[in-house]
Amino acid sequence: MHVVQHSEQTLKTALISKNPVLVSQYEKLDAGERHLMNEAFQPASDLFKPITVQSQSDWIITHPEVPQDFEQFFSDAYRKTPTPEKHTIYIQSIGSLANTRVISEEYIKWLKGYCEAFFYGLTVKLLEPVSVSATRCSFRVNDHTQNLQIHAGHILKFLKKKKREDAFCVVGVTMIDLYPRDSWNFVFGQASLTDGVGIFSFARYCRDFYSSHYKGKVKKPKRVSSSDYSIFNNYYVPEITSVLLLRSCKTLTHEIGHIFGLRHCQWLACLMQGSNHLEEADRRPLNYCPICLRKLQCALGFSIVERYKVNFWS
Repeated sequence: MHVVQHSEQTLKTALISKNPVLVSQYEKLDAGERHLMNEAFQPASDLFKPITVQSQSDWIITHPEVPQDFEQFFSDAYRKTPTPEKHTIYIQSIGSLANTRVISEEYIKWLKGYCEAFFYGLTVKLLEPVSVSATRCSFRVNDHTQNLQIHAGHILKFLKKKKREDAFCVVGVTMIDLYPRDSWNFVFGQASLTDGVGIFSFARYCRDFYSSHYKGKVKKPKRVSSSDYSIFNNYYVPEITSVLLLRSCKTLTHEIGHIFGLRHCQWLACLMQGSNHLEEADRRPLNYCPICLRKLQCALGFSIVERYKVNFWS
């Protein structure tokens, strides 16, 4: 294990910038907000810790990326920002999310409520659930894990068609595993920042997914028509546990952050850190670090104090 430790000055510049206009914007935050944000570059901070690398398979080792500071985020001409006309996050569930309709509805309501608190100031709405067949996506049985998978790119095209006039983005959630192309084993999620759509699977967040006793394994059919979705009838859905819900909330808010233009965080322990595997994803905190929080605040214009009140005391 080793720690990714940036200097106090590096973190301060990443958060505040040296651009006089951005420095002036930062100074307009109230004293309490600045006190919180300044914890980013306090060496002994108990709130925001440095990134710890546990193994050579961790994301920051295997996917070298240029860090994105606040100034780079602010200056990105391609990032999308909500407007009064496009201020709604739509969540589209695809296939069954739980063993009963009641549990499925409660689960999706939890995700909706969490997104409303996290992306404070935006409206979050649920679209009517749809079956896999309604998306007309390609599907397969994974050769290695013997579980059902649906094509992420085809789902994105479906979601783009579902995008309403007031939508900032549409995100699909499913308990069915995803693959982006035939040559790939799987993908946790995929998004199109240009189109403002994303699809995320929570199938591999089930505690026994990688077990030899996983109940979602199916026999690969000899021949399946691309239009025959009967293979999804009564497919296995994992139990909704508190751990699965926590992982789902983390994934959803991480991936929607990308749609806002936030790249993977390489400054501090942060929800926007990349992850290669479940153990690494579980290490990520629930919150954004101050550098990423300032990016989100810039995009949404919320009061940082009010947002934290909603998150912790509503």
